Amino acid sequence: MAGLASDGSNPDVGLLYDINGLAKSAPTWFDRVMEFVGEYGIMLAMVLVVLWCWWSVRRRGSAEDSVAAVAGIVWAPLAAGVALLVNVPIRGFVERPRPFVDHQGLDVLVAGKTDYSFVSDHATMAMAIGVGLFVANRGFGLAAIGLALAEGFCRVYMGVHYPTDVVGGFALGTAVALLFAPVALALLTPLTSAVARSRAGWLVRSRKASAWAERHEPLDLPEPRLGTGDNDLAA
Repeated sequence: MAGLASDGSNPDVGLLYDINGLAKSAPTWFDRVMEFVGEYGIMLAMVLVVLWCWWSVRRRGSAEDSVAAVAGIVWAPLAAGVALLVNVPIRGFVERPRPFVDHQGLDVLVAGKTDYSFVSDHATMAMAIGVGLFVANRGFGLAAIGLALAEGFCRVYMGVHYPTDVVGGFALGTAVALLFAPVALALLTPLTSAVARSRAGWLVRSRKASAWAERHEPLDLPEPRLGTGDNDLAA
């Protein structure tokens, strides 16, 4: 499997040269920016999106909605971790070298990459977080998926992955986030609900939202009972 995509006529290789060729014509400062963004920046942005989503749902949702949403948000980074573990045997089986090992003339922006190429860890993590977050909140999930797509482009631009490494990472991250979601949410939702009832309940729902809900909770008044007064007339 190590010879996968080693033929120069392979469209995968052609697309690699096309995208990485943009780095050759770009200014040096732009390549340095892309290096940081592709290696660290987008993943940091993904963390911020997850935190922003958590902050938003705990402030605005009802108690039941907040519990379910926070459980989904917790699953998003866990899905990324599970996907990375699944990728370990995949990489060992495929054993595809990095593209710069088999192909000359690439502008490699990050040195020191000696592990295997398929599938991309960055693409896997990013898409797992994006899809996992989409399960919890569509708006934030779409934003995270957009960041994941940008991450995949950056990895090819940097010359450290083939396009199919990225596509494989997207597929793996999506599969793990969706296939394991029912089991994960079944375990996480009761845990999140227990946290919501504890002193750490602010992690699930803000005190301000809880106080507002209590003030606007409809009064549980008893139903009026007709015909039970002492002065009622007999029919």
